[in-house]
This record gives sequence, C-alpha cells and structure tokens, in this order.
Amino acid sequence: MFLLIDKPKGITSHDVVDRVRKIVRDNLPLHKGFGEAKVGHAGTLDPNATGLLIVGVGRDATKKLGVISKGTMKTYQAEIFLGAETDTDDAEGVVISKAKGFLPPSEKEVRNTLRLFSGRQEQIPPEYSAIKIKGRKAYELARKGVRLSLRPRKITIYSIELVSYNYPILKINCKVSSGTYIRALGRDIGRKLGCGAYLKNLRRTKIGECKVGDSVKLDSLNKSNWKDFLVFSKYR
Repeated sequence: MFLLIDKPKGITSHDVVDRVRKIVRDNLPLHKGFGEAKVGHAGTLDPNATGLLIVGVGRDATKKLGVISKGTMKTYQAEIFLGAETDTDDAEGVVISKAKGFLPPSEKEVRNTLRLFSGRQEQIPPEYSAIKIKGRKAYELARKGVRLSLRPRKITIYSIELVSYNYPILKINCKVSSGTYIRALGRDIGRKLGCGAYLKNLRRTKIGECKVGDSVKLDSLNKSNWKDFLVFSKYR
C-alpha cells in the first residue's frame, strides 16, 4: 500500500513520514524490535522542494521503496536563478559568488546550453548532500567547513526543455534518472552560461507513472480518510 503525498515546502521528507506514521499507526501492526508502524518514503525531496513523495505504508510496501527510488525516472519543474552561486546550490544557502559586469545570455544561448545537458553524463553532487564519505554524510562535513571532493556519478537526463526565461529567472522541465541532483543541474547550467546559478524552486511532478496530480495534500490527510487515498502500484 502506498500514499502519494504532495509535499509542502519547508519540511523534510522524514517529517512527512513522521506525520503519516502518526496518522496510520493505530491501523498497522507494530514492527517487531522497533515498536512503531512501518512507514517510509521513496526519493528524498529537499525541504525547499515541493511535489510528489511516495510513502510506503506497511512492511510489504516499505520493502519496495528502494526499487521505486533507484530504478524510476523522475520529472521536475525547476526555477533557476542565474548570476550567483550558493554553498548549497539552492536558495537555502549562502551566496558565495556573483556575476559582475556580465551581459545576460540570450534566449538562444540558453536553449543551446540546455541541449548540452541532454543524455547520459557524469554529475558531481552538491557538497550539501546525504552522500556518505567514510561513514559520514557530506552535508555534516560541509557544515563543519571540511573541503570535499565528491566523485562524479553517472546520470541520464532524458529530456530538458525551456519553459520560460526572463533573466535572472530560468524555468525548465526535465525528466531524469534516479540519482540526479537538480540542484547540481542548475549549478552546472549556470557555469556553462558563464554566470553561475542556483536552484530557487523545485517541484517534482512524476515518479515513474505516479503523478502529483493524483496525490493528496499532506494537510488534507487524517485518521479518518487516509485509507481512501491508498494506491496499489506495480510495486505491490
């Protein structure tokens, strides 16, 4: 059993799981050895991001979350701010550089640059990420001022299209493989344009065949209605 949740901005994916667990726990058996109902999520969304989060409810569903997270194409709407970079590659971070005396790129230059990012490639993840380095999460080390050198990861960008462009705001839609960081994509687009960039807003609209349009707002979910929103997918 799965719940398709439209995650709001300002909370973590783990916060969503905690909320769902409190709602459903009276109807689920306790997990032996842990004393709580088994609830988990597939594909983390940053606190600043919104959109589709698949939440598994029950032991059978949570066992499938790894398959959903790692082997499924994801679709995003991204708003990128051109002309500056932050230490986290998104709007939550501290600005570390700004473009000065820079002539904004034309729409043609932007379109040509976006085409360069289509297909299979290597991407360096953000330093502020949950990737493990010798047992420690990268963001924990970055917060302590440790200089990191993360290894590139193979990703695939199946499609990337321009939605609108009015410097400094660039909006795109993209379909990507699991493991792709849209924060890093925005950063790299800015660097390719020569002005720097960071991710201002992000919304996930699809995970595989699951759509955010079929999801429920987290605040609309309660102990009386949560079963009405359960879905059974090919992962059951």
